[in-house]
Amino acid sequence: MSSRMSRRSLLASAAGLALAAGPLASVARAAAKTPKVLVIGLDGTLLDRVKDADAPNLDALMAAGLTAPSSIYANPFAPTLSGPGWSTIITGVWPDKHNVKDNAFTGQRFAQYPDFLTRIETAKPALSTYAVSSWAPLTDTVFSSKVDTRVSTPSAEYDTGTTSRAVARLRDANPDAVFVQLDNVDHAGHSYGAASTQYLDAIHGVDTQVGQMVAAVKARSTYASEDWLIMITADHGHTDAGGHGGSSTPERQTFMIATGPTLAAGSVRRDVKMPDIAASVLAHLGIAIDPAWGLDGRPVQQPAPDDFDTLRPQLATRVDETGIGASVIGFTHTPPSGWSVDNSAMGTGGVTEWRGWSFTTDEFWTKAQADQNRESNVRARNVFAVADGDEWQDRAFTGTFDSTLVSPAYPVTGGAAATLTFTTYYRHESPQKGEVLVSYDGAAPVSVKTYTSDTSSRVENLTLQVPAGATTARVRFRYTGGNNWYWVIDGVSLKST
Repeated sequence: MSSRMSRRSLLASAAGLALAAGPLASVARAAAKTPKVLVIGLDGTLLDRVKDADAPNLDALMAAGLTAPSSIYANPFAPTLSGPGWSTIITGVWPDKHNVKDNAFTGQRFAQYPDFLTRIETAKPALSTYAVSSWAPLTDTVFSSKVDTRVSTPSAEYDTGTTSRAVARLRDANPDAVFVQLDNVDHAGHSYGAASTQYLDAIHGVDTQVGQMVAAVKARSTYASEDWLIMITADHGHTDAGGHGGSSTPERQTFMIATGPTLAAGSVRRDVKMPDIAASVLAHLGIAIDPAWGLDGRPVQQPAPDDFDTLRPQLATRVDETGIGASVIGFTHTPPSGWSVDNSAMGTGGVTEWRGWSFTTDEFWTKAQADQNRESNVRARNVFAVADGDEWQDRAFTGTFDSTLVSPAYPVTGGAAATLTFTTYYRHESPQKGEVLVSYDGAAPVSVKTYTSDTSSRVENLTLQVPAGATTARVRFRYTGGNNWYWVIDGVSLKST
């Protein structure tokens, strides 16, 4: 086929192949469509209150696609404010990278971690990008001048003006990527609280505006030949009394509602995080994500569940913990298939939930004790493993915390290098220690990494030299300590390189 073949010829060829292929018809049609993206941010909106409100358009999007509730950080990582929240959504990295910790954007690193529209302009400058917001700092500061059009709606027009501009752009122009931010739900939260009827009314109002934008997309004359990914999200939640910035569970809430290719109707996922919005936009538009960018997000279209995530159906409610609600489901001591926990040196008694390595979730573990930096465990997803000596010793016990999490036997190539990858978050107090050990073909474990100081949430990539002749390797994560802090492990893999 000629590289200069016209778009009309390409479409005709795709249609012809579809007719000939029968079952492949839908694949051929999808391949011929033009990818486009609409991201709508609803400032300060709680997903639970969306479900309580009169919100037929958001309800329809949830029914048609994916709903993914998630949680964010709290101080000292960053406060639950709009500056850090929107910066995380728009750049695809957490606050420890973009460095926005307030609404003044002091110390921001947008040159190093630019917004997703700027990344689009850099990779594919022919694409049309558009951002409009009711909160001016987003279009004035976060999105760069590389974006084709940035509009900060005059305060007198507020969300009405933002919506009318977005609808006009979607209806009358040919944008490829659009970002819209609506502010009124956050305003109602501050003025009346998230438990108020005014907050529900504000959700109804933005729901109507979301519906207008979605209708504008579907009314496009070219809609049949377009492949739209629509995502709805929020920068933070609100307290019942009103306000945010603190560490309470309602303030730390966000979500993604998304419709588009590969996203099953009515599906719910727990592995999606705030930075995934930016990564999903780039993936949908065919822009390869360069590891050098350091993105924390991963495309929602490419789920990557790990072994620990399979445990979610087995999670149970509290046993000894008193700060966790009786109905909150979130822990088990039963490891996933192939994994084991060695508690042969573990003390007795203590808080049941944390006796040795446990498998838990953010919504359960952070409630065990707020404001002890558990909220900074941002890079673990869904179900993760935790050794928490601090919480374990909150009840009568004997001995010390000494527990080892043991992986399955991973295949390796003798004499070659391998990469051990895992997400970790470690808070230290002497004489505590976290140690990573590797055993080849059942031989004695060898230490490859030791933690004896605070280590922020991050992804570790350890290069291993596999001994000649070895065919398997097991990884051990051993945590020892007294009334100390904790260690989180998630996303473990071992691959030959």
